[in-house]
Amino acid sequence: MNRNRPFLPLDRSEMEQRGWDTVDIVFISGDAYVDHPSFGAALLGRLIEANGYRIGIVAQPDWERIDDFLVFGKPRLCCMISAGNIDSMVNRYTANNKVRNDDPYTPGGKGGKRPDRATITYCTKARQAFGRDIPIIIGGLEASLRRLAHYDFWSDKVRRSMLLDAKADLLVYGMGELQTMEILERLQSGKKISEITDIPGTAFHLPIKALEKLKQDRQESPFLQLPSYESVSERDRQSNTPSESAKLDYAKSVESQLLHENPFDPTVLLQNSGDRVVVVNPPMRPLTQTEFDRIQELPYNRRWHPRYDNTGGIPALDEVQFSITSNRGCFGSCSFCAITSHQGRIITNRSIASLVHETEEITQLTNFKGNIHDVGGPTANFQDVACDRQKTYGPCQRKLCLYPQPCVNLNDSHPAYIERLEAIEKVPKVKRVFIRSGIRYDYLLATGDKKSQNRFMERLASKHVSGQLRVAPEHMDPKALDTMGKPSVGWYEQFVEEFTRASNECSKEQYCLPYLIAAHPGTTLDAAIDLALYLHRTHFIPEQVQEFYPTPGTIATCMYFTGLDPRPGKGFAKIHVPKGRERHIQRALLHYHKPENRNLVREALETTGRKDLIPILLGPKRSTSLPQRNKRGKART
Repeated sequence: MNRNRPFLPLDRSEMEQRGWDTVDIVFISGDAYVDHPSFGAALLGRLIEANGYRIGIVAQPDWERIDDFLVFGKPRLCCMISAGNIDSMVNRYTANNKVRNDDPYTPGGKGGKRPDRATITYCTKARQAFGRDIPIIIGGLEASLRRLAHYDFWSDKVRRSMLLDAKADLLVYGMGELQTMEILERLQSGKKISEITDIPGTAFHLPIKALEKLKQDRQESPFLQLPSYESVSERDRQSNTPSESAKLDYAKSVESQLLHENPFDPTVLLQNSGDRVVVVNPPMRPLTQTEFDRIQELPYNRRWHPRYDNTGGIPALDEVQFSITSNRGCFGSCSFCAITSHQGRIITNRSIASLVHETEEITQLTNFKGNIHDVGGPTANFQDVACDRQKTYGPCQRKLCLYPQPCVNLNDSHPAYIERLEAIEKVPKVKRVFIRSGIRYDYLLATGDKKSQNRFMERLASKHVSGQLRVAPEHMDPKALDTMGKPSVGWYEQFVEEFTRASNECSKEQYCLPYLIAAHPGTTLDAAIDLALYLHRTHFIPEQVQEFYPTPGTIATCMYFTGLDPRPGKGFAKIHVPKGRERHIQRALLHYHKPENRNLVREALETTGRKDLIPILLGPKRSTSLPQRNKRGKART
């Protein structure tokens, strides 16, 4: 590895060291600058650099100081803005709306180094710094999931498209590499930002009176009018709460968006907001394998910028420094997850040669100890497109790959995953290769023949797990699992049994540790009690419990706001939504053994008329150790 690779410039002195007197692009990021492909500013920055443009990164600027935004002066082409890898509101607040004290994307892990709704604040300051003549383009997770009117949990209201609040010229949604390069090429050729209106994976706004001309100019494109911002945000005058018609319109808007999350679908979405209309072009196509390989192999230093050396470093790097991204996209379509809306349902994978090359780079790092911590992506074992049809037509419009049952047309990508893992294991200096990305167990058990399943399970248990395997059943109640878009508990139990068997056969004592979500829409108090009983019966106490967090861009957030199921074919059925105190009670039930939760657990049992369960759940203090094996050697999970 060339250890003299220059980092991308963070200030004027570093710009001048390269012999530049200006930059083409100022990239403002809410994260500290870590030169690693898992960090958006580094990935896009290195891609922009590789294509011959001069880029300067303004990392975590002080939003009260205009000078922080002018460190490079005015850019020649544009200013690009991202709140960072994590939504700034999620980064700053817990699911209970309490301020977090830490931020792993900040030097020393200290919180408070970025503003609320950072994209909007940065845009305001950038406009003050650069004036109207410099195009402002927003992107990243925060902007991507707010491209249309969206429910905002922190203010408990529907906000309009972030394009309008940020007063940006263009919004890039999705992963953004192809859009970014197309935008820069057009700006370089002399195009005005107002003329760049047809790039897939982008959104823009214009006066409603200009819409007819746009339609005439793009007669080949079908346009779909969504319910307006005013209709989805309407509030009852007497109660000052969202009206029932607004909730239904909001659910209809989300349903329409779900039906058109396909890069093969040319439909353009429109949403009126005041006297303007937000125009969302179809999604950008996925990267080809060659493109994906190239982006991941750009000349990253794979460490944080030296300016952070005396600050304690950037904690977020610890999770990914020795991990490898092998795939992108997810066809799991869980209701609470925004990956489908951001990365899409079509899987892109990397070549074995590229994975080996990156592994060789990692082994040259001075602090490498021989372990590759992860090889995967949003879901580790989604290593190729779900089915052959997706290659030509994209994902099905009204049918999901794994919900309510795995599709019979699913391809088995586990043999390809094993091939990738084996190639990485053979790289000199590599001792162990672990899998820490999620394993979708229903996909494993539903694809391939029994021999293929056993081969992967045996390899997983013997080589890629160290004592504990984290899986995500999320709940055990059928109705809760249905609203989550997750498989029935039978799939989980079968997987645990198979994994335990494979672990026993290789003489390892290993356990499955389930992730669970409390208070997800569709989860009743009785369902939460039944889950507590399931945990009691199986002698398992979860280490981590996540309380449902209504973040923009997810199906479950729509459910939380409207009380309706927006998924195609569900007919906007009404569902129970835990709110307020019930959210805390449902979470307490999953840690019913803790003394501080006794009153909430008792309240739940009394409220539901299940006092007979008090001696069971509130009996003598229970052990919090890992589950023990029974006489048959089967883990009690």
